[in-house]
Amino acid sequence: MPFFTDFRAVYLPYCIEQQFDDAWVVLNRHYKPVGFNTTGSIRYQEYPVAAKIEGIDPEVLARKLSPDGRVENHRIYLYSSISLPVRSEENMDAYLKRLVILADLEITRET
Repeated sequence: MPFFTDFRAVYLPYCIEQQFDDAWVVLNRHYKPVGFNTTGSIRYQEYPVAAKIEGIDPEVLARKLSPDGRVENHRIYLYSSISLPVRSEENMDAYLKRLVILADLEITRET
């Protein structure tokens, strides 16, 4: 099974994606749940990777988390190719501030 060798791309959040039931999944750079290191298809429903974020409107969340403040295809991206965290200390600082915002959110695990 092929895998990726870039730690950041596998183990750090790239975006969060809202599901049809309003739960969210944290995805890595390869659009797999964080920590999944595969090129194969992943059905999120088969794994305990979704959670509901309490009291947050997606548009408000996007303004706080996205470098450009947008929700795109039910996804909020935490960085782009322009703001890639490993490109500069400034980009990394901005990314880490977004992770702090995520870390402070209350969630309930989907069953």
